[in-house]
Amino acid sequence: MKNLIKDLRTERAWTQADLALRISVSRQAINAIETGKFDPSLPVAFRLAKLFDLRIEELSFDDQ
Repeated sequence: MKNLIKDLRTERAWTQADLALRISVSRQAINAIETGKFDPSLPVAFRLAKLFDLRIEELSFDDQ
């Protein structure tokens, strides 16, 4: 299962840089999360969930 970050980001017409700025990480970190190269740290995952008004489990970072 892929994570939903790219879909959620593009629905809002945000660039990777826009999202990175909103959650205080680098654009490269967003790219790596979206492509499944690594999972976000727990604090970053919570910031993503809060930003997108989802439970952390709904972001689906496992089994990519």
